[in-house]
Amino acid sequence: MTKYILMVFAGACSYGILSTFVKLSYQEGYTAADISASQAFTGMSVLWLLVFAQKKDEAMMERKTWLPLLFTGSAIGLSSFVYYISVRYIPASLAIVILMQFTWMGMLLELFIFKKKPGWLQLAATAVILIGTMLAGGMLDTGIGEVSVKGFLWAFASALLYAIYLVANSRVAKEVPALKKSAVMMTGSTIGLILINAQQLIMNSHYDLNLLKWAVFLAFFGTIIPPLLFARGIPKIGAGISAIIMTAELPVAIICSHLLLKEPLTPLKITGVIIMLLAMVLMNIKTGFRQRLRK
Repeated sequence: MTKYILMVFAGACSYGILSTFVKLSYQEGYTAADISASQAFTGMSVLWLLVFAQKKDEAMMERKTWLPLLFTGSAIGLSSFVYYISVRYIPASLAIVILMQFTWMGMLLELFIFKKKPGWLQLAATAVILIGTMLAGGMLDTGIGEVSVKGFLWAFASALLYAIYLVANSRVAKEVPALKKSAVMMTGSTIGLILINAQQLIMNSHYDLNLLKWAVFLAFFGTIIPPLLFARGIPKIGAGISAIIMTAELPVAIICSHLLLKEPLTPLKITGVIIMLLAMVLMNIKTGFRQRLRK
């Protein structure tokens, strides 16, 4: 159990650094389409090379298994894309705070789709998360009116797509080996991103070695390591415990943006982060204990 928890934790930390480095890539003239599509394609290529290098005699996946995995992959790919768009308009530290709303969004998805009713503790934690968001996002320091609505909505959409990915990944194709599962999901991610950005990618003039540098770096930390670790760890420990562990992404992202982008880190932001982390743990703690007891 411990090694699967560490897998999800490492994946979350890898995701945490992405927004800061994407923002740095924007300073070199690249767009969200450039970065997200090249990142996904690079990650997909590496994962399939690893699959073929294994040379294992595994049964062919059925079509009914491929489709859910491709859908799950497209969700995480689009989540990254719209998240990268959001950091053009709002600070990376605020974007990650909004992204972390996937925790309670996942709860709502399980309620509407699987009729899994949340407890009073989860509802209370949701309210606390929203309060923590105001503090951690610096909205009380700068004022809500100064936050870009466009950036906020893009980040919010990213959180919803991330929640869809988390719920789907915890339920689909559990019998498929983690490496192959990740490769198929990244295929879905790449297909989705290329279809959405086809026109912009065809007319792009930024294809050079410098873009390859960003593609390899972001693919390693965004589309190779985390999906592989999540595909292995999330089905073993479940969506509830995974949601708790994945909150590690929040402090990592805020600290990284502070160190590299010089985004302010005020006492109110620190307080908000702590409140959000505690609330997220409370939101999923009952689910986590139940899953441990079953094991």
